[in-house]
Amino acid sequence: MKVVLASASPRRAELLKLLLPVFDCDPTDIDETPLEGEPPKDYVERMAREKALASPHASELVIAADTTVTLDGDILGKPLDHADALSILERLSGATHEVMTAIALRLGERLETRVVTTRVSFAHLDEETVRHYLDSAEPWDKAGAYGIQGFAGSFVTSIEGSYSAVVGLPLYELRVMLKHFGVAPVWREELRG
Repeated sequence: MKVVLASASPRRAELLKLLLPVFDCDPTDIDETPLEGEPPKDYVERMAREKALASPHASELVIAADTTVTLDGDILGKPLDHADALSILERLSGATHEVMTAIALRLGERLETRVVTTRVSFAHLDEETVRHYLDSAEPWDKAGAYGIQGFAGSFVTSIEGSYSAVVGLPLYELRVMLKHFGVAPVWREELRG
């Protein structure tokens, strides 16, 4: 069965390669504006579902995902500019936030979704660290203005839940969902013992 990842994220593609070495990437373009009063969990699940439904590959297995960072019930999306990124990181500094990643699998009329929530605690971030981080390319295309797989991993004091979900694709849940659709992970040669 042909698989399409409806995402342009290189991080999601790298994670998916751990389960399926062969797939196509064809991102969908949808309006990602939260609805007024929409809870973060509902928002992230709606985004993944809409991305899957927007894919033109109805006869193939479509995998879509969306990740958001939430603190005190607020959705902290991708930073709009330097001031927004600074504000987000100041809020995350010394606090515990949640990262929610939704995945949606679609094959024809069949659609399944799952939301995975991970709690991430940050150390207190001093001004110099934040300034240097914002001078890098890392925070700009990521929910919550950070990438845990990069330098910002050094901000994390603890994590409760799925690390791969924070990066952008919860591998355990995806593997189980793929099985529901009749797709088994393929062991790459370099992973064999």
